[in-house]
Amino acid sequence: MKMSNLESILDTAVEAAKIGGGILRRYFDEGVSIRDKSSGGGKSYDLVSDADEESEAAIEELLRARYPGHELLGEESLQSGDASAEHLWIIDPLDGTNNFAHRIEHFAVSIGYYQSGVAMAGAVFNPVTDDWYTATRGGGAFRNGKPVSVSPVTTLGQAMIGCGFYYDRGEMMRSTLAAIEECFSHDIHGIRRFGTASLDLCMVGCGKLDAFFEYQLSPWDFGAGALFLTEAGGTITDAKGDPLPIKKSSVLATNSALHASMQEIVAKHA
Repeated sequence: MKMSNLESILDTAVEAAKIGGGILRRYFDEGVSIRDKSSGGGKSYDLVSDADEESEAAIEELLRARYPGHELLGEESLQSGDASAEHLWIIDPLDGTNNFAHRIEHFAVSIGYYQSGVAMAGAVFNPVTDDWYTATRGGGAFRNGKPVSVSPVTTLGQAMIGCGFYYDRGEMMRSTLAAIEECFSHDIHGIRRFGTASLDLCMVGCGKLDAFFEYQLSPWDFGAGALFLTEAGGTITDAKGDPLPIKKSSVLATNSALHASMQEIVAKHA
């Protein structure tokens, strides 16, 4: 795809994220009712709100009008989207719903465009801080219009590591805690858990975190952030070092220099 076409795609991703982000900001300021996604009467700890759904609907309306032949895959009503489509938009209308629900100003809209399974453009937007993270394939990664790159850290003893916990409170949680404990045995500087995977990946791309891992994420969680990270010089795979599929997967993202040492840890506990 020509760079001019990619820039047009990115402009649309930014426009859609701005629309979705405006909706999130309105609900964040005015208040919103949060619901559990579980339909079985138990607690899933996976929350949803009118804000998620309205944001996704507005993003969908724009993308379908602009690119009627493209496929959409998203967290709420768009989960049946065909991930193998030649032209695919991957949408998270509100990444970090638990933060949003607790009025923590760390959540985002994430929109990525894939062509034949390859990430080509992406935008991640925090509508409270007005921070933008954008990337195009071969065009670099930018935070608020300024180019960024991963950290130069080469040893775990210098590293700040990010992690995420899936909604599972059983074996997967124990695996995550075991991996964290092993990271600490390498004298890392610290562990951070911010609760918004798209922004976590961008933080690795910006050199604020040196690595990030989570044992289960969905494609809308990493659809745009994965491209931002790699364009910033980072590496992202699943826990075993394989390329990320466009489906639920473990995720390991690093500044590249730490990938082998981090993969040894997270693969052991996967």
